[in-house]
Amino acid sequence: MSEAKVIQVDVNIMGQSYKLSCKDGEDRPLREAAAYLDGKMTAIRDAAKVKGTDRIAVMAALSMTTELLATKSPEGPLSGLSLAEVKQKIQDMHGLMDEALTPQEKLF
Repeated sequence: MSEAKVIQVDVNIMGQSYKLSCKDGEDRPLREAAAYLDGKMTAIRDAAKVKGTDRIAVMAALSMTTELLATKSPEGPLSGLSLAEVKQKIQDMHGLMDEALTPQEKLF
């Protein structure tokens, strides 16, 4: 099996150019992600008058994480649940499985 070719992608975030590496064929999603991040960071800088790229980046990361965790599953048995709720359900299932399997381990 051959490895995917690694390519260089130039993106611009808040006026700063970055050269990033990705696998060939993954450049479009990377460019879209960079453009989305640029939009978030620029909006935070302009609206909040926040100084310092590091602070703006942290605020953008928190905003995007909140969006991700609030994303709802569109269909299936977990439809309507946020990512955080799905994660909690999985943790709860792991706990139940551990409780159920612990007595079984003593048999062997």
